[in-house]
Amino acid sequence: MVGGDKHDNTSSSAPVREQGNVSLQCPKLTETNYTTWALLMETILKAYGIWETTVAKEGEATNEKEENTSKAMIFQTLPQDVLMQVAQYTTAKEVWDSIKVKYLGADLVQKARLQTLRSELETLRMKPNEKVSDYGGKLSSIMAKFKGLGETLEDKVLVRKLLNSVPKKFLPIVATIEQYQDLDIMSFEEAVGRLTAYEERIKSQDTLEANDQDKLLMASSNNKSYGKWRGKDFNKEAKESMKWKNSPNARGTSTNQGTKDKSTFRCYECGDFGHFARECTKWKYNKDKQEESHLIYETDNEPTLL
Repeated sequence: MVGGDKHDNTSSSAPVREQGNVSLQCPKLTETNYTTWALLMETILKAYGIWETTVAKEGEATNEKEENTSKAMIFQTLPQDVLMQVAQYTTAKEVWDSIKVKYLGADLVQKARLQTLRSELETLRMKPNEKVSDYGGKLSSIMAKFKGLGETLEDKVLVRKLLNSVPKKFLPIVATIEQYQDLDIMSFEEAVGRLTAYEERIKSQDTLEANDQDKLLMASSNNKSYGKWRGKDFNKEAKESMKWKNSPNARGTSTNQGTKDKSTFRCYECGDFGHFARECTKWKYNKDKQEESHLIYETDNEPTLL
């Protein structure tokens, strides 16, 4: 209802209107959301088939019922002070243009805002750790602002901006797109989708490499710990064995070694328990085998005299 005394200015959105089986909710106009409000209202009016009433040329005949419907739908989204300012107009186009001028300003202000948007678009760059979807959202937002100011930003401009402002890690896919695709007909959504797919591929590869690196570090750490423990273990036993060998009681003990319990002693030559290094048969056997092998090798390699 149009009356100011019954206009609810606290609700975030206007009443829902039914279009077939779809609920269309008209947004409330605020001081900061004109661009999104205009886009949504344009879509809703087009859905009802009455958008033409807001863009009709001067003197062009329009349907009176459609005019009143358009005005009513716009009126119910306006704050009370704005509603009182535009209620004097008789056509939907006059109402729409009046709101646009109020929120966008005169032509000079509009041109200044367009120039600001162009500068923002030119300097915008995708950060190294930024997602493609997030950066694409920023570009889409700028495109919507251009449209709200009455100027269209073509897809081919956004596609080239996207490809020219991504980090170096995307250069392979950018080169492929530029080589095999026609950028003049490629949609902005398709370009974002291709870069997003490549981004996911890089992410999965980085995860695999990180897992492999963790496994290598863990294996290296385990090997170092094992070698350190073995080194300490054998060094300690070797020192104890040498200490016993050089002690004053070593000679006396050696005479009774046949009856002494040596199960707690470990040979620092072969590592087994039960004997001293000087009694190690494994070490002597291995040494004899090496000498024998060396001798056979030398004999086989002597020149044969004919």
